[in-house]
Amino acid sequence: MAHPISTVRRGTSRRWSKTLIPTAREAPADAETPSHVFLARAGFIRRVGAGIYDYLPLAWRTLQKISDIVRDEMDAAEASEMLMPALEPVELFAGTKRDVDYGDLLFKLTDRHGRTAALAPTHEEVITEAMIGSVSSYRQLPLNLYQIQTKFRDEFRPRAGLLRCREFIMKDAYSFHLSVEGPGGLNEAYDAMYRAYTNIFTRCGLNFTPVEAESGPIGGSASHEFMVNAPSGEDTVLACPASGYAANAEKCEIGLRPAPARGYFAGEPSGTLEEIHTPGCPGIEDVCAFLKVKPQHMLKSVLFKVKSTPEQTAKYGEEFILAVVRGDHDVNEGKVKALSGCAAITLADPAEAIAKGFAIGFVSPRAAVGKKGVLVLVDRDAAVAFDDAAGKPKFWVTGGDRKDYHVKHFNWQRDLGKDPLGATPASNDPGGANPGNLRGGDDDLMVGDVRNAIAGDPSPRSPGAALEARRGIEVGHIFKLGTKYSDAMGFAILDATQKKQSVIMGCYGIGVSRTMAASVEQNHDENGIIWPAAIAPYHVHVVMMKPGDAAQEAACAELTHALTEAGFDVLIDDRDERPGVKFKDADLVGLPVRLTLGDKALAAGGVEFKLRSDAGKGEVVPKADVVTRCLRALG
Repeated sequence: MAHPISTVRRGTSRRWSKTLIPTAREAPADAETPSHVFLARAGFIRRVGAGIYDYLPLAWRTLQKISDIVRDEMDAAEASEMLMPALEPVELFAGTKRDVDYGDLLFKLTDRHGRTAALAPTHEEVITEAMIGSVSSYRQLPLNLYQIQTKFRDEFRPRAGLLRCREFIMKDAYSFHLSVEGPGGLNEAYDAMYRAYTNIFTRCGLNFTPVEAESGPIGGSASHEFMVNAPSGEDTVLACPASGYAANAEKCEIGLRPAPARGYFAGEPSGTLEEIHTPGCPGIEDVCAFLKVKPQHMLKSVLFKVKSTPEQTAKYGEEFILAVVRGDHDVNEGKVKALSGCAAITLADPAEAIAKGFAIGFVSPRAAVGKKGVLVLVDRDAAVAFDDAAGKPKFWVTGGDRKDYHVKHFNWQRDLGKDPLGATPASNDPGGANPGNLRGGDDDLMVGDVRNAIAGDPSPRSPGAALEARRGIEVGHIFKLGTKYSDAMGFAILDATQKKQSVIMGCYGIGVSRTMAASVEQNHDENGIIWPAAIAPYHVHVVMMKPGDAAQEAACAELTHALTEAGFDVLIDDRDERPGVKFKDADLVGLPVRLTLGDKALAAGGVEFKLRSDAGKGEVVPKADVVTRCLRALG
């Protein structure tokens, strides 16, 4: 692993008065997250437009250091750097349909000739098209190509500075293979990228967690996200403290949830079905407040439209899937797809759903009764009729299947009009070993895992352990794409047996500008940023109390020469400002070491040495020992 301070190159130095560092006492009005507040106040970034920023000199130095670390590790993993255009013709999306997947996030524009192009959010189509024109033999594979480039996603509501912006800097890499297993296969490249990412974020000085993840609009069969652990993170990570397993909320599995003692759906009603007028209460929270019930006593029903293959349609015939979870849980679309066996689903269009007899916002499991082509998927925690802990029938509230109405005392057997207790295990449920993965005898009711995991759920990897929730910021994502893009774009070559084969792909992204912001989220105090040495714009901050004073200028020149010769980058504050202003700015900018040149310390043959990470006062260190002390402190 590379040392954070280079000993093979000479460091650089810069005077504050000769660069642009516009520090400010107040943060921008829209700044809420620590990184947005401090990067703006410390003069690293400046807002140009909604979600678009200037990277000022200090930020650019940090971005370059992150990029250099990325290049080191990508090159070590035998990836080759290139550069692709920021504009991509929309014709490239004809086969993949990713323009549809991205929707309004894809920023489109038309040139003077009427040709439509898009600002690239990623470059899967562009790199695949380049490979089609350049690779014709299996002997040219495997290949891994990467770039570091500006990307654009037209976020509707950009926020949090660089964490959720429209224009950003990203490293994206793409690998190409003729096999998944074995030497030169996709799995080998994926594992190499996983190691490279681990090295990159470790070298950047970040506390991070790799987690299993969904692939999203990129697509593919497997993926991992690299999350910087931070309380302000937008994403929830569920982790098992016993096994080390971690996944985001959309991907996380749930461990064994034993069936209720009386079985699923079994039990007498808690009371007579009672319809209640609930005007203006389509949401769970609204209904709970109105009826004075807790969310865990609500049933939440989410309707999906099925986009099935002909084979799936012939097998199941579903047109809609009605997923039912407890009111304090969220439906997981990926798990709905896995349990149902339907490869493609989408939230049902409200107008179409209403035309089919579903009262959107007030749907209950009863809405499926008498309708053909509707598969009901019930999460295990919702498929309960008797409350074992309370020793009495389970009290459920659900939609009333007409606008502005809900019902109390819902009971599965009585109100669904069927007895699912004789159902058999569903073979396409990933958790099929658990009791209660049922597919009803009439083939339209299943029980399984269809919700997001939450803290406290049983670990899927360590019996007896419970999942814990953390907050994280995604800074990297790696995917096994398979043949999604090569099939869509016709990228196939002859293998060693002269048979034509689709090329197998992987893709691997790192948010370079997002990594800078994530570091600040993790490394700051009330006074400003605390940079890890490896990505700090400068390592040492020399503060001159009397710029222009002959003794201080001579000491500054001597120290700067010694430090840069040792590989340190040095920022010299030579401004004609009060000491208090300089010290506040030093804390705000957050360079790892501050050396203060004052008359008293210099008279004693030393300088005041202070680490930014230390809350206390500095100490006087002999000038001859400064380089050694800096190396020891930042090593």
